[in-house]
Amino acid sequence: MKLTPTMEKFILHWGEMGWRWGINRSVAQVHALLMLSPKPIPAEEIGDTLTLARSNVSNSLKELQGWGLVRTVHVFGDRREHFETLRDIWEMFLIIMRERKKREIDPTLAALRECAETAESGKADGEHTTQRLRELIEFMELTSSWADKAQALSPASARKLFKLGEKVFRLAG
Repeated sequence: MKLTPTMEKFILHWGEMGWRWGINRSVAQVHALLMLSPKPIPAEEIGDTLTLARSNVSNSLKELQGWGLVRTVHVFGDRREHFETLRDIWEMFLIIMRERKKREIDPTLAALRECAETAESGKADGEHTTQRLRELIEFMELTSSWADKAQALSPASARKLFKLGEKVFRLAG
């Protein structure tokens, strides 16, 4: 696959943003390439295009498949596995939100609850600490609840919700 300067810029940026969000840069770059590709790509071509080692491509694809963002596709007449990402950006958004909630919000909420319980049952922590933990728990529970409700939406409904949210922000501002 021949990359244009625009494609290169996007892939590099997506890799950088992935790294800032705690995702391996190569994983994010493989994802970016698959987003821009009009057809499924075999792993060898991904590696050649991004100048990544085969093992790096393989590990990146496994991680992306673990998130549910990449799937294996078979192409008629080619015995190799090809890979593609989701075409619907809103479906991708909902999957990423679900995975981030599972990996980040849920464990944080559990740790906050445990800390608050310990603070409330002992005498070592002051009222300020206990109150701040309760405020954080309330915030994280609301965040978690919104994420759960969003997961019940179809990609089309999520898009409508965000568009409606834009109108609400204009009215509130």
